[in-house]
Order: sequence, then structure tokens, then C-alpha cells
Amino acid sequence: MSIVTISSLLLANQQVFIYMGIPILVLGVIGGVLNTSVFLSLHTFRESSCAFYLTIMSILNIDQLLTGLSTRIVISGFGIDFTGTSLFYCKFRIFFLQVTTCSSFACICLAAIDQYFATCTFISWQRWSNLRLARRLVVGTIIIIIIEQIPTLIYYNEVLSTSSNKTTCTITSNTFYLFGLYGNYLLLGNIIPYTITFSAGILAYRNIRQLGYRTVPLVRRELDKQLSTIVLVQILYMCLTVPTSLVIYFIIIYGNIQDVTLRLEIDLAYTITTCLYYSYFASPFYIYMLFSERFRRQCIYVTCQIFVKQHRPHRIAPDAPSIPA
Repeated sequence: MSIVTISSLLLANQQVFIYMGIPILVLGVIGGVLNTSVFLSLHTFRESSCAFYLTIMSILNIDQLLTGLSTRIVISGFGIDFTGTSLFYCKFRIFFLQVTTCSSFACICLAAIDQYFATCTFISWQRWSNLRLARRLVVGTIIIIIIEQIPTLIYYNEVLSTSSNKTTCTITSNTFYLFGLYGNYLLLGNIIPYTITFSAGILAYRNIRQLGYRTVPLVRRELDKQLSTIVLVQILYMCLTVPTSLVIYFIIIYGNIQDVTLRLEIDLAYTITTCLYYSYFASPFYIYMLFSERFRRQCIYVTCQIFVKQHRPHRIAPDAPSIPA
């Protein structure tokens, strides 16, 4: 085995996190901030339960990128690992990462279900799409996820490796390792959200196709179409990340290989798929901008208003701007 090959693979692993991970992180945080600004600035979105789910999801995605991807870049890209020197950081990094990931997936599931109810032909079912219920569901769901993730704070500990003589942050319970692998990652992180969003998305898409034949106020119809488009495209991109999730899953299970070169090649594949996995949390804003002309106008409007407010002099009675359709 060539030392040059090993060095090249190690360098490639670092470079992927630096040159692929950093752009995803920066663009994701900027997109999340813009998403949140648009959803919170426009009255139309502030009264929509689906937009509320998307707002919370945008905030959680920012937290997920800052908690997960940024620390992976620092650890694997620059070789700075505080998880081996701080027990608090070791435990709470994984805890916040799991909470934000599961909560983000829960929000897109709730948004898909909400759009199905909002576009349903039955009036009694449409009442399930309301802002008060959305707030309660989000708070309740996040509390449940936090409680479910409490064992992470117990079973993640710093362990001194006998082979490398380095302290690493790892799971100290084999039972919790299996729970994390099959419960957290496979079920809560993949099977359940993919199944719910895909099923609710198909039902919502069927309802949207019938909107033109129903007596619905024009403003409500356009808002439902816009939000449904946003949610459905987000679900489609979510489904496209299934292969990366499967690759990560199988590498975690079968990645314990003794051959150094093969192990480093698998680590490189894991690094690339990890960055692609994080792109899901960085992508919503750019998906909305690409597929929703109405959202593009709204984003430009909100951005211009923020810029104008920062630069215009204070006036006693400023003119009230009109909100774009």
C-alpha cells in the first residue's frame, strides 16, 4: 500500500469538506435567513399554517447546518475536534443535531399534511388547517422529540482509544447504538418522514389539480397553489436524497473494514454523501426561488423593503407600501 495513496485520500477527504461543505453551509444559512424573512414579513404568510410550518423548518434548518455541517467542517476539514476535550460539547452537539434534524423532518411532514387538508373538498377537513393547531402541533412535536433524544445526553461520552491513544466522543451503550441506528436514523430520519411526505404530497397534488373547478376566492387559490408547489417540490428533492441516506446507512453498518486503503476510500464516499445529505437542509430557499415565480417577487419585495428601511431617513408619516400578489 502506497503512502502517497493514503496521503492523497486523507487530503481529498479534507478538501471535500472545505470546498464542498463550506459553500453548502454559507448558501444554506443565507437561504434560511431569507426564507424566514419572507415568511415573517408578509401578512399573507403570517396567517397561513403551512407557511408557519415552513418558517419553523427554515429556522431549524439553519440550526441543523450550524450544529451539524459547520462542526463536521471544523473537525474533518481543519482537524480541530473539541468533542474529545469537552464532555459538554460531546453530548450536546449530537443532542442538538438530532433534535433539529428530526424536528425539521416533522415540520415538512406537517406542512404536507396541512396542504392536503387546506386543499380538501370537505369543509370539515379544511378546518384542520389552522394556525392555532399548527402552533400547538409544532410545540408538542418538538417537546416529544427533545424527550426522545434525552438518552443521547446520557450515553454519549468521551472514550480513550487504545489503538490511536486519542479521546473520542462515542456511544458507550450497545443497546443505545442499535436504537440510534434503527430508531433515530432509519425510522425517524428516513422511513417515517419519507412515507408521510410522499403520501400526503400525492393526495395534496390530486386536490390542487381540482382547485380550478371549485369556487374558491382568487387570493386563497393562488396562495394554496404557491404553498403546494413549494411543499411538493421540497418533497421531490427530499426523495432525491434517499440514495445518499442509504449510502450513509450502509457505510455506518458495513464500514468497519480493516484494509486501510479501502477504509479511506469508503470514508471519502461517506464524506461526499454527507455533504449531499446536508444539501437538503440548505436547499429550500433556492428551490422556492426556482419553482415559484410568486415567491421570487415576494423575496425581491421583502429584500428591497429591508434595504430601503436601513438607508432612508426617518420620517414622521412614511407611506405604507403595498404587498405584492
